Amino acid sequence: MNETEPLMPLQSPADGGVDLPLSEEAEWAALDLELTGGPATPPEAHLEMPDQDFRGRPPHGPDSGWPSLRTMLARLVAFGGAAAIAWAGLREMRAVFGDNPTFLQTVLLILFGLTFTWVGFSFASMIAGFLAPRLSTPEGENEARLAVAMPVYHEDAAATAGLLAALARDLYRVGLGHRTEIFVLSDSRQPSAVFEEMIAISRLRDISPVPIWYRRRRSNKGRKAGNIADFVTRWGGRYDQMVVLDADSVVGATTIKALSARMNADPAVGLIQTMPMLVGGQTIFARLTQFAGRIYGPAIARGVAAWSGNNGNFWGHNAIIRVKAFAECCGLPELPGKPPFGGTILSHDFVEAALMRRAGWKVRLDHDLRESFEGSPPTLLDMAVRERRWAQGNLQHSRLIFSRGFTWVSRAHFVIGIMGFLMSPIWLAMLLVGLALSANVLLSRPDYFPQTYQLFPDWPTFDPVRMLWLFIAAMCFLLIPKFIGIFRAWLRPLARNSGGSARLLASALFEITLSALIAPVQMLIQTRQIIDILRGRDSGWEAQVRAGQMPQWSVVLRRHSLHMTLGIGTLIVLAILSPGQLIWLSPILAGLILSPMTSRWSASPVFGRWARRHGLLVTPEERDPPEILTAANALDYRIAGTLPRDGLAAVGRDPAMQARVASLLRAGAPSGPAAGRLDAISAEAKLAHAGTQAEALSFLTEAEKLAMLENRTLVDIFAKLPK
Repeated sequence: MNETEPLMPLQSPADGGVDLPLSEEAEWAALDLELTGGPATPPEAHLEMPDQDFRGRPPHGPDSGWPSLRTMLARLVAFGGAAAIAWAGLREMRAVFGDNPTFLQTVLLILFGLTFTWVGFSFASMIAGFLAPRLSTPEGENEARLAVAMPVYHEDAAATAGLLAALARDLYRVGLGHRTEIFVLSDSRQPSAVFEEMIAISRLRDISPVPIWYRRRRSNKGRKAGNIADFVTRWGGRYDQMVVLDADSVVGATTIKALSARMNADPAVGLIQTMPMLVGGQTIFARLTQFAGRIYGPAIARGVAAWSGNNGNFWGHNAIIRVKAFAECCGLPELPGKPPFGGTILSHDFVEAALMRRAGWKVRLDHDLRESFEGSPPTLLDMAVRERRWAQGNLQHSRLIFSRGFTWVSRAHFVIGIMGFLMSPIWLAMLLVGLALSANVLLSRPDYFPQTYQLFPDWPTFDPVRMLWLFIAAMCFLLIPKFIGIFRAWLRPLARNSGGSARLLASALFEITLSALIAPVQMLIQTRQIIDILRGRDSGWEAQVRAGQMPQWSVVLRRHSLHMTLGIGTLIVLAILSPGQLIWLSPILAGLILSPMTSRWSASPVFGRWARRHGLLVTPEERDPPEILTAANALDYRIAGTLPRDGLAAVGRDPAMQARVASLLRAGAPSGPAAGRLDAISAEAKLAHAGTQAEALSFLTEAEKLAMLENRTLVDIFAKLPK
């Protein structure tokens, strides 16, 4: 353990920090008059975090040994099973076309092999879950120092503060308050968002029974990975372990305690990932996603945990990390070249897991821990925006797969991530080639004697019975994992907690139907994303949409016009040339033609509430909300009610607001070269010439307003101007 100052709460429960009745405005007013005078951040405890050389020797870590027999058997089932399924499927598909396939048939055979292997691996991976080890939490003394780090970027400040306030109380309740601190790591750049963030965090510091620290970077270098790296290099020596959260995620204190104990019991464990459950969905789309994750997710996670063993993956949040190991192994350099394949590593979490593993640290997915939650994108269009960045990050991994020292399982994680997005254009290409083959048969005249002096004709070969059985097999590989998840739910209280077996089955059928309508649209969206990335278009870095709204008809018609046109055009062509194919393609064509309606109505909270009332897509966390989520919602609502509604004007109007902003800033003016303080210099000049606070705000640019919020001196000058 590092020799640093004790981890003491900013305000003890006896001072009113835990049981503060936030609904009482008088209590808030009293706190405004007696603000916490502590610093915004603790004393720095530097830790070196060198950039890793992907071609050089990895740093020396523990020897975690060979995988267990159970893990090796699970890998045999997952990867060997996928290979066997692929071989059988290709052999049957080859027989469908006979001994002399045409060029288009050969292309279709290759594309079919890729898609059949993909669905076969998903099936085999879930079957491997039956070999997942039983996990337990060891007893014993554990005084590891913990940091809970939440990076934020233009988030809902009240919601973020509410989550952390509920977590802080939960940490104190389970006895972790004396060795845990919470860091809010801001990368926000918009002055209004930064101001609201600072006030919300100041309110959070008032009521938290554990220390709350706030740091906002002036530079967003490295995006989220750079944000965490900055924290590790400046304060990493203060902690043994850190739990990383997203702005819409939380891990219950009981689970954090178990994670800390498991890591403390095995010095070779570098990272333990939990399986987050999606919660809080209000729209049909969000509820659909969270239902699927809750019912099918645990079985999928068991499979991944079984074949990954100690070579697991990292999903960027809701995981515990050994700080020293992370600092030694996970410094990420900028990739040479320009985005989208160069520059900042976007999907840094996969890479960090692979880097830890190549140094010998164990990286695990502990599938048994349930008190881990995160939000879900509210609409199909919001999901598309988020997936655009994920697609770019995963394709970027193609440059890193063959880096020195990576294990073959880490490389498999990379390939699985890449193929998860490439399958959309592959699936689309297979459909187009299939349609081209049909058109070729319908529109061309077969040549039974392609060679001169040929004695016997070449009869076109196509075995429809084999093709039907291959289609049935593919559907089984897609649907059986879902029914395994449903069957597992029936054997556990999960079905009862989701409204009963009948409602669970009805919800599953509703999810399968709606997912079938959405899948073709997602296929085309992801295909376009892949094309954009290959053309060199960068995704940029925008704040994630946590709570969307139902888009207007004009929006969905514009965004889905190509999908609808393609569906209607294909329907007309097939109806004229080959009506029989409409039977097979009807789900895809229906999804494309109905895409504007599906996109709009699935984003409706009204339909979401309708489904909830009728017991559809209900999860146990909805019927019996976890205490930490209930507390977070209440604290979110109450903190939001105390935030200023007139923006930066509140800094000058209310001395308490000014004090709250000042409490999160360093004393004195920022120092450094003048070239790096031009916005602050110009802001100071404009404030000096402004007659009123309103006039000052009209003078300042967005960058200058941000500079004012970073500088106690400028805040004081602004507050002293006439109102």
